[in-house]
Amino acid sequence: MVDALFGHPRLAAVYDVLDGERGDLDAYLAMAAEFGARRVLDIGCGTGVFALLLAERGIEVVGVDPARASLDVARGKPGAERVRWLDGDATALPPLRVDLATMTGNAAQAIVGHEEWRGTLRGAQRALRPGGRLVFETRDPGRRAWEEWNRAATHGVTPLPGGGAVESWLEVTEVSGPLVTFRSTLVFEDDGEVLVSDSTLRFRERAEVAEDLVAEGFVVEGVRDAPDRPGRELVFVARKGGEEEFVAREGGERQRAVSRR
Repeated sequence: MVDALFGHPRLAAVYDVLDGERGDLDAYLAMAAEFGARRVLDIGCGTGVFALLLAERGIEVVGVDPARASLDVARGKPGAERVRWLDGDATALPPLRVDLATMTGNAAQAIVGHEEWRGTLRGAQRALRPGGRLVFETRDPGRRAWEEWNRAATHGVTPLPGGGAVESWLEVTEVSGPLVTFRSTLVFEDDGEVLVSDSTLRFRERAEVAEDLVAEGFVVEGVRDAPDRPGRELVFVARKGGEEEFVAREGGERQRAVSRR
């Protein structure tokens, strides 16, 4: 189910303003250049900020997201016609052959179910050409970022273009193992409407992420630091193995299965 923050039309319309400057995307733009990507799949593209930045650079972009309201915002932006927008998620993509797949803004953590997560990795793997890369970030669980998600630390009032403002804050409602649930409350000052959005994120350990990537046919090339949040996030760079690596991996799995009988 899509969080109201992304799926409610009024909340999606103000999301970019509330999100503020997206300096975190600079590292992803740099990696697209580093890897010479000409075709990119942006998984969880939301309101299209990153997809449009790529398109401005002449890159062919496919943006996919399950939140229709967010995609409506993306489709209404200047230059949106340069991007192919898809309603849905990475588990059911049309045939693609991209150089790079991305999940920015900690979108990977919003995929909380094990099968959905593995299905997302599998979908990205299918969409990539051999040797193509998947890059994404996830918060380091050891930093316990959710301890800062309370009203005192997050309360603010954000002016809106054209007038008015939105008061907002976060509050954690439950921590259960790797799952953290929190509520976003937004109050529109022009008419007093109060909207809430409940979200759950999964905080995966570094070893768990690496194991899942390898299981879905990726080679983990490295885990980088997030330049805008040093020491707080893990940025995974994983490469889709070529045909020889895939055959070797499949053969190894079959051999292990035989040995367990």
